[in-house]
Formats: sequence, structure tokens, C-alpha cells
Amino acid sequence: MNIVSDSTLTRADLVRLLAQPQPVTRFDRCSFDGQDLGSLDLRNIRFTACSLAEARLARATLSETIWERCRIGLGDFELADLTDASFTACDLHMTKWARSRLSSATISDSKLNGAGFSEVHALGLSLRSCRLVGAQLRGMSFRKQVLDQLDFSDADLGGCDFRDAVFNGGSLRGASLKGARFQGADLRAAELGGITVYDLTGSLKGAVISAEQAGQLIESLGVRVM
Repeated sequence: MNIVSDSTLTRADLVRLLAQPQPVTRFDRCSFDGQDLGSLDLRNIRFTACSLAEARLARATLSETIWERCRIGLGDFELADLTDASFTACDLHMTKWARSRLSSATISDSKLNGAGFSEVHALGLSLRSCRLVGAQLRGMSFRKQVLDQLDFSDADLGGCDFRDAVFNGGSLRGASLKGARFQGADLRAAELGGITVYDLTGSLKGAVISAEQAGQLIESLGVRVM
């Protein structure tokens, strides 16, 4: 395994390292902050504790890449191929994923606050124990998934498909649910926050909630439960 550690690298450096007879397969504690790495073929590379703040990875081939404890805030993955990629304990706040391919990718224990997922190809995408506060997730499908500790507070979930999904913890507090579908979804372990009458009669129709949640929802509408 060819490893590069503790280095600050530019796009030109990366291109040179990838062109070697034995190309680099792992970067440890390296910085690519602000670099334009768009359209590069980085498939199968492991990034550990690296910083890619504001890096541009548009149209890059990132299939089967592994990202562990990386800081990629404000990074741009537009149109990138992230098939089978894995992110663990990463800072991905305000990242852009428009039209990226996230098929069978995994993102766990990561911060995705304010991230934008527009028109992504997300068949088989797995999100676990992630903060998605204020994220833009319109139209994404979570149908029949088990959703472990996902904080969707203040997120835009318009048009999302949560049918038959099971929420293990997590939060929907303040989320926009316009046009979302929750038929058959088990929300008993989720924090619902203040739900509107429109949500109850529209998006959440057919969802399963607990008796305690039902009481809290009724009280949030100004009705006293005796």
C-alpha cells in the first residue's frame, strides 16, 4: 500500500501521485483545502483524517472511496460518482451533492447540517447517526428503510418517501414535510416537535405514533388533554 501522510497537496501534486507506477492508495492527515479536484479518478482511495474544506470534487470518480474522520465542510460533490463510497465520522456541513451518484453509499456518524441533496441518484444509500439539520433532501426516498438516529430538524423533506420506514430515534422537529409520504412509517421513537394540522391530515396520514406523542401533538395544537 502506497501511503502519503501529513502533507499539504495541490491538484497538480495529486495528479502526479496518481500517475506513479505504484499510485497512492491512501492519504493520512493530508490537506486539500480549497483545491479543485474535479473530474479526477480517485476510485478506491482511502482518506483518513484529511481536510478538504471548500474542495471542489465535481464530476470526480469517487466510487468505493473510504473517508474516515475527514473535514469536508462546504465541499462540492456535484455530479460526482460516489457509488459504494463510505463516509464515517466526517464533517460534511454545507456540502453540495447535486445530481451526484450515491448508489449503495454509506454515511454514518457524520455532520451534514445544511447539506444540499438535489436530484441525487441514491438507490441503496444508507444514512446512520447523522445530523441533517437544515439539510435540503427534497424528493429523496427512504421507503422501507430503518433510519437510525437521523436528526432532520428544520430540514426540507418536501416530497420525500418515508412509507413503511422505521425511525429508531432521530428528530423531525421543525422539518418541512409538504408532500412527504409517511404511510405505514413507524415514528414512535422519533421526536416530532410541533406538527401542524396540515401535517397530521396530509403527510403523516397513515403513520404510526405512540399514545404519548399523540397527546403531545394535540396539546401543541392548543387542545387540553384531561
